[in-house]
Amino acid sequence: MEAKISKFFESVGNFFTGGDNIPWCDRDIVAGCEREIHESDGSDEKKNEGIMRLSWALVHSRQPEDVQRGIAMLEASLTSAGSPLEKREKLYLLAVGYYRSGDYQRSRQLIEHCLEIQPEWRQALTLKKAVEDRITKDGVIGIGIAATAVGLVVGGVAAALSRKK
Repeated sequence: MEAKISKFFESVGNFFTGGDNIPWCDRDIVAGCEREIHESDGSDEKKNEGIMRLSWALVHSRQPEDVQRGIAMLEASLTSAGSPLEKREKLYLLAVGYYRSGDYQRSRQLIEHCLEIQPEWRQALTLKKAVEDRITKDGVIGIGIAATAVGLVVGGVAAALSRKK
């Protein structure tokens, strides 16, 4: 019983804090990835791997400017994706970036493209659930704000009418 109560309060807390299972990345990891690219020996393969790691770190960053930089890097490199696996990875990272920046609709579209490439990919399915939960949460909060506004207007009209009598 105690476990159920604990799980309930955790889910309520996650609802209001936006809890998800997507990892965060610190600035020092971003800096390390940037250093790795600058120190690469010039081979295209190592540089591309470093750029993918940097893109991952940027879209998982807590800093909005890093997330936007990661999105820009991934969008610029998406056309050069060679294999379906590489395209899937870039689409997924783009979806994470858009999720982190609050563009949930765009994130959902990109996840759908990932799932067209690999329908049972667990990471994409997890992100899809997080995006859909966030869209639902924003809708519920919007309805709550609208209902409160309507209640205040109705209350104000009722108070004005009662004063006139």
